[in-house]
Amino acid sequence: MGRPRVDESAPATAAGADSSRRGPRVPVRWLLTIAIALVLTALVRTFVAQTFVVPTGSMQPSLHPGDRIVVARWVDGQDLHRGDVVVFDGTDTFGPGPGAVAPVEPEGTIAKVVRGAADLASVRLGRTDYVKRVIGLPGDRVACRDRRVVVNGTPLEEPYLSEGVEPCDTPFDVQVPDGRMFVLGDNRPGSADSRSHLGDPGGGMVPLDDVLGRVTVRYWPASRAGSLAE
Repeated sequence: MGRPRVDESAPATAAGADSSRRGPRVPVRWLLTIAIALVLTALVRTFVAQTFVVPTGSMQPSLHPGDRIVVARWVDGQDLHRGDVVVFDGTDTFGPGPGAVAPVEPEGTIAKVVRGAADLASVRLGRTDYVKRVIGLPGDRVACRDRRVVVNGTPLEEPYLSEGVEPCDTPFDVQVPDGRMFVLGDNRPGSADSRSHLGDPGGGMVPLDDVLGRVTVRYWPASRAGSLAE
């Protein structure tokens, strides 16, 4: 009797089968990594910080077109002070417009997936965000008298305005209702803000619940990087 023949392909076949069973583990690890990134990004954007780009000059000289800013998301409408620069959802108050700020978004396929999931988790789709300065808080009486902004009877000191810019040029006198704020752009002649919507429902007062956070830092351009805190 001859020696039994050994099928030398058997071990290779078995190894191949084992390899095919291990194959899906690589994409599973990638999916897990992406899932973790989605959760972390959503948490950061919801509770910690988010970056935006300023499109217009309505906040000059404090912010210029193209400036990139960091917004502290842990600061909500209940933690604000007069003079704070804030980003808020102005969809229902101001509507869509050229003065809206845009989130700084990552590039690349995976980044776009992360962005989309984060938006679903932390932002209302289709909203229009604005950046303005808080002038009046609930209960404040805000007026324009003799081309000065007056809050609760006291003319407001506004060192953030450019030299020669009049704080206001059209008289008004309003009281800020509970749960809302009165906002103005630093570039008063070139800003559509609460003054522009005094005759609209709500009187141009922004709900505190629409505040996304307070602007803390300008990180670009590098030549003007720094804090916006007073």
